[in-house]
Amino acid sequence: MKNKKEEYRALATNIIQLVGGEENIDNVIHCVTRLRFYLKDDTEPNEEELNELKGVMGVVNAGGQYQVVVGQAVEDIHKEVLSQLGISDDQPQHTETTTGLSKNSTTFEKIKHSGNQLIGVITGSVMPIINILAASGIIKSLLAVLTASNLVSETSSAYLIISAMADAVFYFLPIMIGFNAAKRLGGNPLLTAVIGGVIIHPTVLEAANNGLNILSIGTFSFPYVAYTYSIFPMILAAWLVKKLETWLKNWVPTYIQAIFVPIVTIGVVASITFLITGPVITWLSLGLANGLQSLLSLNAPIFGAVINGFYQLLVIFGLHWGIIPIYVNDFATLGYSYLSAMVSVTIVAQGGAALAVAVKSKKQDIKELGYAGAVSAFCGITEPAIYGINLRFRRPFLCASIASAVGGFLTGIFNVNMWSIIGSIIGLPSFIDPENGITANFWYAILVTAVTLFLSFALTYLWGYKDTMKMHAKRSKPKNPAKERLA
Repeated sequence: MKNKKEEYRALATNIIQLVGGEENIDNVIHCVTRLRFYLKDDTEPNEEELNELKGVMGVVNAGGQYQVVVGQAVEDIHKEVLSQLGISDDQPQHTETTTGLSKNSTTFEKIKHSGNQLIGVITGSVMPIINILAASGIIKSLLAVLTASNLVSETSSAYLIISAMADAVFYFLPIMIGFNAAKRLGGNPLLTAVIGGVIIHPTVLEAANNGLNILSIGTFSFPYVAYTYSIFPMILAAWLVKKLETWLKNWVPTYIQAIFVPIVTIGVVASITFLITGPVITWLSLGLANGLQSLLSLNAPIFGAVINGFYQLLVIFGLHWGIIPIYVNDFATLGYSYLSAMVSVTIVAQGGAALAVAVKSKKQDIKELGYAGAVSAFCGITEPAIYGINLRFRRPFLCASIASAVGGFLTGIFNVNMWSIIGSIIGLPSFIDPENGITANFWYAILVTAVTLFLSFALTYLWGYKDTMKMHAKRSKPKNPAKERLA
């Protein structure tokens, strides 16, 4: 364990130095496999040497972030980076920087920068709890199986406790989202979490369930809204808390700030959330989810084929995290996500391609990379397969993308649905209906997963790889054709 820690410390030191040193770093956050740097000057990093570091799988400059792919040890490496930068892991991680902007910046550049910052806040609010959301969804699905098989009675204490385990993260989602959003914005996480507690207070939920109104002005009423399972209202609330608290501290005498500022902040932000922003954003979130469902209903097979055929390109550019909140919004508002079901098979396809390379190759180092990438992909993380094998030989990535498109087409044909955010083989329990247990949907999901895996493996084994191929160097800085559009 000590050796691992020393290895992470050395890697963190080298990464800091090669991205331009401490003086070039505004902030650093992380997702599941990447360190995401906000740099003062993104031309400073030495990309060639970064790519050659042992432990670095690739480098991506996209979405206003300089991303260093380090794999599943990212959390430990991130802690080492923070430690060497003198930043506490509990310290608010302010991401509203002006990196990339100058006095002469155009309106488009300012809008682009603001868009990048918004995406950063949204993804930064959701990413820390993705794994917990996935685990909770699987617990809910497994409980449905236990109940349907009469192993657990719905009136038993075991059912009550397991159900609480599955539902807790969704019930308290506004508190956790608010806390994370405040950290990303450099605001007050605890004060924001209190706002989350206010809007999901049991009495408020009871009023919402009974269809009561907060107040009425003439014929216009302000109804109570149930905010459990919601995301976006709390992100805006976190921003309001930060702005209002900062303004109050500039005007309120220091000797009464400790009591006066929280009172006013809670009162004002909670009121705005209840009366205006909360209902509006909740309805917009529901509209987004229903709009996506309507789009899927037009031609789900074609939609699935197109989305899946190109989805892993977003992973290469690190832009897939901008889509994750859409999945979470689906689960939060509808309880399921057809889009997440489609994307799940793309992970399997990348694993299948890496596995084919490992099986076919006679080279020991290629075998090790291939098997490691395949196992990681089957557990829901594609970067080791993509950066370690598939993208470096090119053809395996193409084979996986073709298989993904076929998998997306079949997912649309069978109308496969998903009730938890974790995909790939490890996520197969996510296809179990929490209300009805194992249905045809689950068997269709297994069929689509098997076909996608077989096709990806076969294409790669027969055409996508041979030992005489030259492995390309670790991925260099990509040209991102979607960057301008996304930002």
